[in-house]
Amino acid sequence: MPTTNVLRSSATLLALCALCVLCVLAGCNPTYNWRDHTSQEGAYKVLFPARPASVTRPVDLDGLTVQMTMTAAEVDGVTFAVGSATAPDSARARAALPAMRTALLRNIGAPDAPPRDAASIDVQGRGADGRPVRLVGRFAARGVRIYQVIVLGAPGAAPPEQVEQFLASFSPL
Repeated sequence: MPTTNVLRSSATLLALCALCVLCVLAGCNPTYNWRDHTSQEGAYKVLFPARPASVTRPVDLDGLTVQMTMTAAEVDGVTFAVGSATAPDSARARAALPAMRTALLRNIGAPDAPPRDAASIDVQGRGADGRPVRLVGRFAARGVRIYQVIVLGAPGAAPPEQVEQFLASFSPL
């Protein structure tokens, strides 16, 4: 009998160890492969959940045309992006932030309600394909530089902790 109890407790211990290993592995999320990104031209640092790509194009921000560089990564249909541009002076940089917000709202057909916080956004609208989307983002001006840091995807597609990790990791240089 004592051998049976030892074997039974060893089997139980082994099963508990295996369960702990599985729990740890389940907590790892290989879908989000966070990596540091430093933009020299945009003068910022951020963590992206996948390898980002960049594109630069002219954007009209309420009469101010700037060259905006969008750097973005996509995970499971959710886009994590940073837009950066340079204004002629710091006053115009600050004045461009509401125009950035309005342009994003128009892109997803969301109503232009007065913001609770001019530096952030959390709205739902429709993507180009007509499907519902959620846009979460923050806006900042630092000197002559302007930034928009956004997450765009189907409502509920991005876990809140991943959205917050991305937004909170942004830092102008």
